[in-house]
Amino acid sequence: MKKEDLPINIPVFPLSNFIIFPKTTVPLNIFEPRYIDMINDSMKSNKIIGMIQPKSSSYQKVQPELHGVGCIGKIISFRETEDGRFLIELKGIARFRSIKELETVTKYRILNVNYDNYIQDLENKKEDLKFSDLELIFKDLKSLFEKKGFIINWKALEKQSLDETINALAMASPFSLEEKQVLLEAQNLDIRKNKIAEILKTYTHDIYENNTIQ
Repeated sequence: MKKEDLPINIPVFPLSNFIIFPKTTVPLNIFEPRYIDMINDSMKSNKIIGMIQPKSSSYQKVQPELHGVGCIGKIISFRETEDGRFLIELKGIARFRSIKELETVTKYRILNVNYDNYIQDLENKKEDLKFSDLELIFKDLKSLFEKKGFIINWKALEKQSLDETINALAMASPFSLEEKQVLLEAQNLDIRKNKIAEILKTYTHDIYENNTIQ
């Protein structure tokens, strides 16, 4: 997709503690009526929706305040269940920055956005990272996942490229809403790698003394 093809007004699905990165694919189970409407409308047009996190301080509100950065995705798979739910697969395209929320007659929210800060998301170029750059991070992440009871198919991840792997782990991590938002907003993979290392330090005790996870 080219920059000129990116929609500037997008329907958004605010979902807490959930992020999606460009070129990653996630399944979603849609059951709330307003988001059923949103998916129906999207399927009739460009099949694009935006995923964005509500701020933790306003999560319980009917119209929670939203973070400034999210990611658009395209619906690549759609199935309706017998009980009226929609099961979709969403493929990330590009991150966006919210400019303003638009007044709308729909029950779901629509944002006016731009992509200027994240236009590199549309490129197919792989970032130059080596496994040795991430080995310690992977080790600490694996310990944290195991401690939190998260089940990860590490063998499958090892078959992916490093950028796909680090993004998949960032999405699936047991980090907080705000921590995941920091990872989403990181300009590139190298910065994201460093942010993950910083976050992991808050979860780990002195690894050289007791090698334990909080």
